[in-house]
Amino acid sequence: MSHRHHHHHHHDHDHHHDNRYSDMEARVKALETVLTEKGLIDPAAIDAIVETYETKVGPRNGARVVAKAWADAAFADWLSRDATAAIASLGYTGRQGEHMRAVFNRPGVHNLVVCTLCSCYPWAVLGLPPVWYKAPAYRSRAVMDPRGVLIEFGVTLPEETAVRVWDSTAELRYLVVPERPAGTEGWSEERLADLVTRDSMIGTGLALSPEGRA
Repeated sequence: MSHRHHHHHHHDHDHHHDNRYSDMEARVKALETVLTEKGLIDPAAIDAIVETYETKVGPRNGARVVAKAWADAAFADWLSRDATAAIASLGYTGRQGEHMRAVFNRPGVHNLVVCTLCSCYPWAVLGLPPVWYKAPAYRSRAVMDPRGVLIEFGVTLPEETAVRVWDSTAELRYLVVPERPAGTEGWSEERLADLVTRDSMIGTGLALSPEGRA
């Protein structure tokens, strides 16, 4: 059974609802094209930098938030009640992440985040949004067929597990707190953070197992 939680508010002017580029993205793309044609930059190098910020540097902030919630019950409670303040207390705040809500996976409940109108994303904790997050196919199918989408990402849930779909907006962005893997008792927050992936904080993945990091 799939539950939908839609929070459609006005998106700010930085969020255009087309499927291609926002004004800023178009300007960046145009500048990149000019610099490439003049031989001043290597597109492959740019791609490598973007990949790093998408998958490594950016999501480390969110991973630390999740790890602290796993290790500190008081912080987890604060995160569940006022995610914006709890996350800001760790120094992760700013544009695209002013108002946050944390949703916790637990036995029987799996959370999935999407932005159906464009690509609102909590940059402060997850870095740059992945290309697929902005794709029309993900934005529509995550709502209509969340289980099918999860399977494509390699996540097969028990039939009795409810999938809750959260619609991110310009006013409110979401962070999924995945379930803490078994066998991590006594681990430090730094070590726990290594188990938290970007996709697990969107809901299209699970936290890594301890064996996977051995």
